[in-house]
Amino acid sequence: MTTARDLTIIAAGPETHPAVEQGDLSLALAGAELIDLIDSRTVTLEGDRLVPGATPEPDDPVLREAASALLRQTPYETVEEWLWRRGRDLAARYRALLEAEGLVAPARPHRLPFRRARPASPDAPALRRAAERWSTGEPVLLGLAAAVGVTDHADHTPPTGLTDDQGVVVGTVYDAVTQLAAARQRSSIEQAAFDNIWRGE
Repeated sequence: MTTARDLTIIAAGPETHPAVEQGDLSLALAGAELIDLIDSRTVTLEGDRLVPGATPEPDDPVLREAASALLRQTPYETVEEWLWRRGRDLAARYRALLEAEGLVAPARPHRLPFRRARPASPDAPALRRAAERWSTGEPVLLGLAAAVGVTDHADHTPPTGLTDDQGVVVGTVYDAVTQLAAARQRSSIEQAAFDNIWRGE
């Protein structure tokens, strides 16, 4: 299992209130993949730029795909650029994979699909691993979950216990989620103004 899979399991839990926005989770999952790639030395950070290494490919097929998606030409891309590029529709993809593996319950049609009942196999090793990381407050999982609102982190800063590289990634996820929320708010205001024009207000 990977951090991205663990985060998807946590975000899909019925105890998650409020439900997680798909775009926010996609950004966090891209960050989770990146942290696992950094931890395995598949990529290293030079400042905020991602420098691919020559280590063996990850065992997990989706993480292996992420490794192959790393840009290998200078000046390389930044963490933020990776989050936006890799994160596109990533939440839906992880959800579908874990549903197919029976690790999360199939999503019913809903505006916010990341709020569902647990599947019928709570003792599955993957679920136990995710639950253990969550219950012990593992900093990476906690930080990424807090960034997307799975858990409350009052000062909206990454938790302690992260390495420098992990802190850079988690902090960038926080920033990207904030940018996305601002974009949603602008869109909502613009739509409301447009509706008011048509109503003659």
